[in-house]
This record gives sequence, structure tokens and C-alpha cells, in this order.
Amino acid sequence: MGKKFFIHESSYVDDNVQIGEGTKIWHFSHVQSGAKIGKFCTFGQNVNVGNNVTIGDYCKIQNNVSIYEGVELEDYVFCGPSMVFTNIINPRCEFPQRGADFYVKTLVKHGASIGANATIVCGHTIGRFAFIAAGAVVTKDVPDYALMAGVPAKRIAWVSRHGERLPEPDAEGIMVCPKSGWRYREIEPNVLKCLDWSEDKKVSE
Repeated sequence: MGKKFFIHESSYVDDNVQIGEGTKIWHFSHVQSGAKIGKFCTFGQNVNVGNNVTIGDYCKIQNNVSIYEGVELEDYVFCGPSMVFTNIINPRCEFPQRGADFYVKTLVKHGASIGANATIVCGHTIGRFAFIAAGAVVTKDVPDYALMAGVPAKRIAWVSRHGERLPEPDAEGIMVCPKSGWRYREIEPNVLKCLDWSEDKKVSE
């Protein structure tokens, strides 16, 4: 197993864990039982992966992030330093809510990025290629390609699949990514479509 992935000697990996080829888990991290981690992921220092969490391929989890049970990351998700997930809406120490039946699920879709110190309140979906600004607090579902900032987080712009903030639309409603040249259009309120990549294709294509 050690030849397929790397685990630093200071980290702990419980029994019944799946880790994909090429994944690296660095200092003082803990992967709990039942977790499934894809290939070529990177986990920084002091990362906790909760029981039964599923993480896709090519994800990057920076220092001091805890991914609690009930959270799922698809492929190519970026979690910035010290960003926060939750899995209980109304926690009370006096009346504990333990176990999967109590956890409220969160899904982070393919290619999304979450900035440093952002907080994701549980029970929401972050869309494909969305970008959550540093320090933002997400309290609702996030559309694909949305740039979210503030407390609570609101959409302040659109970003491209390549991570660039899109300019204001031209007379035909077209926004062009300055990095890739791909064109985007808002086809209905709060729904962005890439005109140079079929949304019907698999995301990895």
C-alpha cells in the first residue's frame, strides 16, 4: 500500500480506509474509518477526514481543514487553509446529536474552490467551478461558476472554468474568459452556460 501513496509518519489512518494512487497525506493528519479518498489528492498539515467521507480525485486540502462526516467532495476540489465545514445545523452539547442520521449533507461539486477561512454551513451544494472567496460564509446553494463573497455569501460575479473572473457581458450577452478565451452566457437568471464546452459531456472530458 505504501508504494501507491504517501502518508507522513506523524499522521494516523484508521482501518477500513481507501486511498487512491498518488495521494499524499502530510504532517499530523487523521483519516478516520470508512473514508474513501481518490487518486492524486494532497492533504496538508493537520487535516482531519471524518468517518465515511468521500473525496474524489485530484483534490487539494490545505492546512487545518476538517472534512466531517456528511461532506462529499467531487474531483478537483480545492479547500483553502483553515476553511470550515459543518454537519449539524443546531449543535447543543447538552443534547448531543451523534451519528449519520443527524448529519446534514454538504456536496462540493467538480472543480469548485473554497478560499481560506471560509465557512460552509451544512445542507448546501456548491456548484461546479464555483469560487468561494476567503472569509465568506455560505448559507445557501451556490450555482455553477458563481463567485461568492461576504457574510452571508452572495454572488458578486461569475468565474470561468479556468478560475478567472468573467468581465461584464457584451451586447450579445457574451462573457469571455481572459485566460482560455472560452465564451460564457447567462442563459437564465443565476444560470451560466459555457458556449465552448458541452455541458452534456462528462466534466473530465
